[in-house]
Amino acid sequence: MSKIVPVIMAGGTGSRLWPLSRESFPKQFLSIDDSGLSLLQQTLVRLENASNLEIAAPLVICNEEHRFLVAEQLREIGQLGTNIILEPMGRNTAPAVALAAHLAAEEAFDGMLLVLAADHLITKVSDFHEAINTATQFATEDRLVTFGIIPQHPETGYGYIRRGDSLSRECFKVDAFVEKPCLEKAKEYIASGDYSWNSGMFMFKTEKFLSELEKFSPEIYQTTKKSVMESQRDMNFIRVEQETFQCCPSDSIDYAVMEKTQDAVVIPIDAGWSDVGSWSSLWDVSAKDHSGNVNVGEVISIDSNNNYISSDSALVATIGLHDMVVVTTSDAVLIATKDKVQEVKKIVEELKKRNLHHFRHHSASYRPWGKICDIDSGTHFQVKKIIVRPGEGLSVQRHLHRAEHWVVVSGAAKVNVDDKEFILSENQSTFIPAGSVHTLENPGKIDLEIIEVRSGHYLEEDDIERLQDRYGRV
Repeated sequence: MSKIVPVIMAGGTGSRLWPLSRESFPKQFLSIDDSGLSLLQQTLVRLENASNLEIAAPLVICNEEHRFLVAEQLREIGQLGTNIILEPMGRNTAPAVALAAHLAAEEAFDGMLLVLAADHLITKVSDFHEAINTATQFATEDRLVTFGIIPQHPETGYGYIRRGDSLSRECFKVDAFVEKPCLEKAKEYIASGDYSWNSGMFMFKTEKFLSELEKFSPEIYQTTKKSVMESQRDMNFIRVEQETFQCCPSDSIDYAVMEKTQDAVVIPIDAGWSDVGSWSSLWDVSAKDHSGNVNVGEVISIDSNNNYISSDSALVATIGLHDMVVVTTSDAVLIATKDKVQEVKKIVEELKKRNLHHFRHHSASYRPWGKICDIDSGTHFQVKKIIVRPGEGLSVQRHLHRAEHWVVVSGAAKVNVDDKEFILSENQSTFIPAGSVHTLENPGKIDLEIIEVRSGHYLEEDDIERLQDRYGRV
């Protein structure tokens, strides 16, 4: 059986799950259920232990801003290699998949590509595996397979696929891809039984996809091929050549290939799928208590029904609350009726207008050596928790406007301040004056955790001058 390379598109910056989802930490990187895994991690983990499927190492496509976040999440599930493709800018799904296909072809890979979004939820994993098995059979015959979701209700937020002639009990020729309909048209689609929701998931042979792409969208084919030929490897990242790629047309797989090829087929599936497009859709697919509530975190509900309540910080208590969404984070609270959660994007737009950080920044940010978590802040101070993985270290740096106080709470730290090197153990601390050249390493075998207190009149992240850096960020 041919190997299958998962191609995971993780470049979105959606805001419909604000305040959990932010531009710097969008929904594909969130853990939204009790699995403890992010949607990206679940996308990869659900392919494990699939019978009769030979799954190769994945290729994950993301933007520059999220590269260390993606790398950390892949490392946590043991799937990190030089397998993260960095798009210089977004060009929609056809160029993104073309990059992965050219990379596979460059490495003489002649198997299948399984194209998946990083932010979808699938609860019926065995049914999903069965659909992939079926898709493999038809992809081997040079078909371009798309997975259609058997609709559960009339939905105006999705595109649809109309199926044509039957090739088997599970697979049909694609008759047409249909844009998002009005409600009345969506009802007609459901009643006919001939339509599936367009999931944006695909499977095809590498060479077949590239052949059809070259035939129907030659400019995308040529620019992405050249971008890959001139790409560079950098740690875990494949850096696509920017000048060439920015000339690439922006187009979806549907428009660039699937609507034009004669070989598109659709496999309708019922796999407990959701694109987690809103808080209400997340309530739809989540496990509920006897009152219809979905409670995440510390929640007490009295005489409350059919709510989605999530807290990543404080205790949330409700009395007499019905059909509501309540989401709290360390710096924001959302309260909305379930039928109005699509309006969350208006809040994000207002945050942008007011130039408030809440639309963009998350309390945790990732670095190649670990991560930084916000704890508290004021006019002239910030308190952070810094986590450095074993064997990793910060750049040699200095700050002109802020001083830092480090307190080790777990592990051991090798510190160098103005060429004076020393080791700090748990409960020990040091002070770094503004202007001092300093660095920090973790020489131990467990994560190093320190509390950093920044003080000064300017505390922003751009007050950093990197003098040396093992990760090439100077």
